[in-house]
Parts: sequence; structure tokens; C-alpha cells
Amino acid sequence: MPRVVLAMSGGVDSSASAVLLKRHGYDVIGLFMRTGTHGHDQPDERRDNKKGCCSAIDAGDARRVADKLDIPFYALDFEREFNQIIDYFAAEYARGRTPNPCVVCNNWLKFGQLWAFGQKLGADFIATGHYAQALNGELHKGIDADKDQSYVLHGIKRDVLKHLLFPVGGYTKPQIRQFAREAGLLSVAEKPDSVEICFVPSGNHVDVVRARRPEVARAGAIAERDGTVIGEHDGIDRYTVGQRKGLNVGGGKKRFVLELLPETNTVVVGDESDLLASGLVAKEVNWLIDAPAEPLACVAKVRYRHAGVPATVTALPGGGAAVRFDAPQPAVTPGQAVALYSGTRVLGGGWIETAFPIADL
Repeated sequence: MPRVVLAMSGGVDSSASAVLLKRHGYDVIGLFMRTGTHGHDQPDERRDNKKGCCSAIDAGDARRVADKLDIPFYALDFEREFNQIIDYFAAEYARGRTPNPCVVCNNWLKFGQLWAFGQKLGADFIATGHYAQALNGELHKGIDADKDQSYVLHGIKRDVLKHLLFPVGGYTKPQIRQFAREAGLLSVAEKPDSVEICFVPSGNHVDVVRARRPEVARAGAIAERDGTVIGEHDGIDRYTVGQRKGLNVGGGKKRFVLELLPETNTVVVGDESDLLASGLVAKEVNWLIDAPAEPLACVAKVRYRHAGVPATVTALPGGGAAVRFDAPQPAVTPGQAVALYSGTRVLGGGWIETAFPIADL
């Protein structure tokens, strides 16, 4: 019987994953990853009533599911490792970039540390409740287009793919909730989806950033591209490329954040048309195919909710890549990830370093 270590968050997706894995004859071991980001036993809630994750409540839910399904369960302390992810998050905002901690967590903890733990237990596979599919050593989108999470998984190492299982990836969210109900997991079947950033359950990332990087809380200019100062801010960590709300510059004209300049502590704003980019350069590209020797047609997705756009990617020396869009795209944001696709297959992805104005690429 093949053994699989399953990351259990206490939510419906990982709980239903346990049900499906047992149904298909796997020897399942549950693992809850304690991160130390919650110091109380009450559910964290935001204004939209979506839960946080990794709390004591979640750990209890995960353990109860494991007990009901009669599978071994471990709660491991990853506070020190997760603390480094929060440091990365704060440091990126201090640099005028917009981080994506979910990608970092997946790359480093869930598919790094988790696989290392699984190997110690003699596991053949590791599994999570992500909406994606691992098919014949390839990473593919999940069946449910509204829930697909393949974008945040592009950094998985290629040699780990053959050991991955995504049990919920071939189903829709309503089907997954029904599987949990049928298994008698009523405490999690209707549980709200987790927030995207588990250590910011309030939805206000500024509190986290300033607790770690208090030096970013300093006034600076909000200026047009020609240098004309039109307002003031109290820290560039409040802003991200493409943002319109919260600028408070008046004048009756819509303005959008175009660029963040930490060296001068300036927020550069302009018209919506100024957000358009014809392409980007990415660094630290993780290829899930052989790195292409020639320019390769693909679909590029530059943020989680981006639909993706036809593009051409060219591998660069030093592990980077240049991506040219077939049609200009708005708000291509340094610090975010770009994921590359061919149909449903994920070809790889990397970190956006620079976006190119329309005339430059």
C-alpha cells in the first residue's frame, strides 16, 4: 500500500483529500504545520468573514478529521521557518515590491520541508488540498477554473512532481464539500475558505510590515512621472502597482500607482494607460520542462486572478526569462510571480523583476 503524507490545514479541501486518498487505497499520514502566527484559540476573521488558517482551531479541526478517518496525525512546529517567510514579506514591501508569500510557502515549506518529513516516514508521495493536478510528472491546472491554484505552485521542483498528489484537483468545490458531508465531516464541510495570506487575517498587511520594518513608516511624496508633487504618503508599504483607491490626491482625476521608488521614498502615479506593459523580465525561473533553447509560445499569467495572455518566453542566461505579451497588460508588478502555461500544463515561472513600457520590448 503506497504511503502518502498529507498536509492537513483543518479546512474542507485537505479534509476531503484525506477521504479521497483513503478511498483510493493509500496509507495516509496527516500533518498539520504549526506556524506560530496565531496566539489565541478563536477563529480569525476579516470583514468578508473568510477565515485565517493555521490557528489552534484549525489544528483541532484537522486532528478531529484524522481521528474520524482513523489516520495517524502529527502537528509539527514550523514557526522558525515560517518566520523567515514573514520577514521576506515585510522586506519586499520595504523595497517597493509586492510579495507573494503563498508561492514562497509552497516552494519552501509545503513542497520542501513537507517532502523531507515524508521521506523520513518512508512516504512514497506527499499531498495537499490544492486545486491543481499532477499528471505523469507534469503540473496542470485544476478542473475547477474558479478555484485553480496552479499559479502558486509553479515553483515546485521538477524532480518532486512525480511524488505529488492533488486529490481535489479533478473536482469542483461543490463536489469537494459534498465528499466531506458524505464522510460525516460536518464540522469542516461548510467551513469558509481561508484568506490568501494566512498571517494577515485582518486584511491589513501594513500592520505586519511595520511591526518588522518600522523604518518604512515615513512620509514621502506622491508625484507624477514628470516630478510634479501632488500629495504625500506616510509609507510606500501602503501601495502597490496598479492601485487607485487610497491615494487621496484630489483634483478629480483618476490616478493609478505606476511605480514605487524606495530610494527616494516616492510613489509615482499617472493615467491608467501608463500601467500598460508589453512584457517583463523574470528572475529565478523554475522550469518544469527543459528550458527552451528558442523563443517559445505560451500563455503568461502575471497574478493569481489574471486570466493569462498569449505571450512568447525567451530563456535568459543566469536563470532568468524575458516574456513578451501579444497584447499589452496592465499592472505588471515587480515582486509578483509570472506563471507560464501551454494549455493546462504549467511550463514554469519566476519572479517579476521589471516590466517594460509598450515602446521598450
